[in-house]
Order: sequence, then C-alpha cells, then structure tokens
Amino acid sequence: MNDAIISVLGREHPDGRLPADLATRISAAAPRVTVIGDVMLDGWWRGDAGRMSREGPAPVVDITSRTWVPGGAANTAMNLAALGARVRIVAAVGEDAAGYTLRELLADAGVDVTSLVTDEGVSTSTKLRIVGGDQVVVRLDERELPLDLDPLRHRLIHEALAATADADAELVSDYGTTLFGEAMCAALASRRRRPGITVVDAHDLSPWKPLHPDAVTPNADEAAALLDMTLRADDDRPAVISSICEELREASGARSVIVTMDREGTLLAGPDGLRHRTHAHPDLERRASGAGDTFVAALTCALACRVPPRTAAEFAQAAADVVVHRFGTSICSTADLEASLGDGTAIVDSLDELALRVSEARAVGYRIVFTNGCFDVLHPGHVGYLRQARRLGDVLVVGLNSDASVRRLKGASRPVNPAEDRAAVLAALECVDLVHVFDDDAPLAILRRLRPDVYTKGGDYTLDMLPEAEIVRGYGGEVRILDYLAPHSTTALVDRIRAGRPRAEAGARSTAGAR
Repeated sequence: MNDAIISVLGREHPDGRLPADLATRISAAAPRVTVIGDVMLDGWWRGDAGRMSREGPAPVVDITSRTWVPGGAANTAMNLAALGARVRIVAAVGEDAAGYTLRELLADAGVDVTSLVTDEGVSTSTKLRIVGGDQVVVRLDERELPLDLDPLRHRLIHEALAATADADAELVSDYGTTLFGEAMCAALASRRRRPGITVVDAHDLSPWKPLHPDAVTPNADEAAALLDMTLRADDDRPAVISSICEELREASGARSVIVTMDREGTLLAGPDGLRHRTHAHPDLERRASGAGDTFVAALTCALACRVPPRTAAEFAQAAADVVVHRFGTSICSTADLEASLGDGTAIVDSLDELALRVSEARAVGYRIVFTNGCFDVLHPGHVGYLRQARRLGDVLVVGLNSDASVRRLKGASRPVNPAEDRAAVLAALECVDLVHVFDDDAPLAILRRLRPDVYTKGGDYTLDMLPEAEIVRGYGGEVRILDYLAPHSTTALVDRIRAGRPRAEAGARSTAGAR
C-alpha cells in the first residue's frame, strides 16, 4: 500500500469530519482485505399485488422482475470491492445453481473467489423475497449443512490462513451458522503473523474474544446479549449503550466497539475513554437489506488505510446512509460516497457524464428510474411524487427543464427560481440520486441515451400526452403514470404568493407531475 496515501488519510479532523475526497483516497490505496464468513444468495422477485388469492388470505403477486444478488458475507465483499479494496472471500457454497450464481456474481464484481470452498454436502443459503408493490410479502429461506462439519471446517481454516497471510485487513462475518466460531478463531489467533486490522461482525461475539479484534460491530441487541442484558422497546438505547461501553470492550476483547443502532446511528467506544456518536439519515419507509454489511465493509476499508477510528466510523455511517435509501440488498461504491460527501455532485452537467454514472449503476445491478419536469417552487406534491418514483427502482435520475425551456412551457413569468437553485434543492432530497438540466422541452435525447428501466410521470398526465412513451417502450422500458397527489399546484402557489393570499382550505386543483 502507498505510505504517502496512508499518511494523508491519517490526519484526523478534531470532530471526525469527513474530507470530501476520502472515498477517492481510500479507493486509490486499494487495501487488501480478506472476508471470512457466511455467504448467501439474496433473491428479490418483484411485481404488482392488486388482488387476493382465492385459495387463502394472501395477495397474488404478478412477478415482473427477478434479481439475484450476493448476501451476508458476500454482500460485505461486494461493498469492499465497490469501495476499491482488493478482496478475497473465504466461505462455503454448494455444488448447486445458487452456488454457481453466487460465485459468478462475486467474480464479476472483482472479488477473488479462489478461496471459496465448494462442498457437495452443502446447499447454498438462499433468501428469496417476494415483493408486491413496495412491500415484502414473504421471505423463503433455504440452507443445508452436512451432518459432520469437521472436514468442511478444516478446509475453511486452511483457506483462511492462506488468504490472510498477506492481507492488510481481515473481516469476519459470522451469521451464526456453526461453520465458523471457536475452531476458526483458535486457528486465526495462533498465527505468527496476522493482518494489520482485524474486524469481527458476529451475531455472537463471545467465541471471537481470543482473537482480540481491533474492532467489533454488534447491533444494540447483540451488544446487550453479550452482557446477558435485554433492551426494552422504550429504552434510550444510546444512553444504555454508553453506560456499558467498557464492559462491552472487556467482554468482546476488542480494542474498539462500534455499536450500530439503526436509525439512531452508532456509538464508538475505544481505548483511553474515546467516545464518538455518529448520526444516521434514515429512510422513513426503509426497504433496504444489508446496511450493516455496508457499514462494516466501509469501516474495515477505512481502518485498513489507517484512517482514525472516529473518521472511519463516520465514513462507514455515510456508506450505510447511501444504501438505506435503496430497495433491497444494495452496495455503496466510491462514486456513491463521492456524491454523498461532495458538494453538489448529484448534479451532473454533462449528458456524457450522466450516461457514465448510470452505466456504472446498471453494471452492479441497479434498476434506473427517470423522471423530468420544471420543479419550480418545490412543494409537498413534488416530494411525494419523487418518493413514489424512487420506490420503483434503485437510482432516481431527474431531468430538470432549463430556464429557457420553462419559459417556453410556462410563459415569460416563469421560472420563479433559476435552474441552479432548482437543481440544488432537488439534489438535496434523499430520494433523488442524480439531477441533469436539459434545454429541450421534452427529454427525448436523454431517454434515448440513458434507456432507463422505468420512465415516470405524475397522475395529471396520460400516455397520449407523452411523446417520450414511444421511445421508452421501443427499447423495452416501462412507462408508469403515478398516483395523483392533491392538493398542491406550483401555478396556484405562485398565484397566491403574488396576490398575497393564504392557502385556500379546499377546492384547488393540484399537480404532482412536475412540469
């Protein structure tokens, strides 16, 4: 690893604040990280659920898309690779279709799978979620292990010792399947040389205490269980965790404990009384899975580059914040963090750059949603519409009509706000990923270039009003007219402001379509 890069990364801001280019620096350092743990294949089958089954009280889901993505420790490895790490993975899969799919997905993402052990007595763990609309209707789990686990454990230990010999960091992701634990811990603890950083993410941390990890990442319930405690629903979790920090460090044998508390962020407890709280930016309608995998991957990547713990925790929180606003099992890339940490990087001026960003997102399996409009004087109708659009995929791209375009569509008195202000407000919304200002009246050229999976407009439009629909359907995309959200109208709002009138109690026709 480049020592000059490490030296730059090692300078910590007093409050743990993140440099805007930290993700880029870490990616350039390309730390070698070995992941050891339980892998699975996550399935997300999505469709519309507009009717109930006659056979029983269950919705009928008409499947429109099937997606398979790596889960568990494999999701952690995917996140590490997306952040620029050189990743090896040590895990067991079966000689089955799920195992071959998982191996192929990991390899395609740049993960070294030469230490992935295939065993005929194993059925690869799968978690298939059936999603109707934006709601998980049912999850189907499958997993089978051989009755005699010792031969498989020995093979995994052999691979783990070899794969960690020249690693900058190792990350244990133990989901409690009994494949990993005391035997693996004893083997790793007895090595003459170990990686510079050891991070353990385990449902039960107690078997890993002899390894004396540099960091462990239990969630709040796992942290409480480590001390034979139970958290109640009405407990002030940050306060409770803060009060037991030293006991957690002692019980886990770790130098630092980072307790993840979902919507309440994380609490870092380190040596010499080090305490640091990160704050999450949750999605109020969370649909993500595996945000903890993203957190621990980003944390390990940062620590491997000798980023100080407080800054590493903030970096990991920023990565987790990215994926909780996405549907399903997702990853956070360097580009995602650059956009999140930078100023205005969600605003893309060049269509060439926009096409590149969309191509990168599509390459890792993301579903692209596109909408467009004037978005002048943003109001709750706009926000509700954009949230609906975002639920249809993983990346929401907003085409924003330029000032000249708005004047042609709306008249000489509009827009009220210039394009740069409208773009900045849109880019600040959690549900919006990319914003691009265009000069045409309709986004025909953008649609031809990006070919989004879904094109959306609001409920005050019909298909015959949209020349764009023919383009989208022509390449196999989907056109969606979303719900009509009343009672909000930009025109009515501007008229009221100019007339100095308060908002009428009722009777105003609204538009959520954004033009």
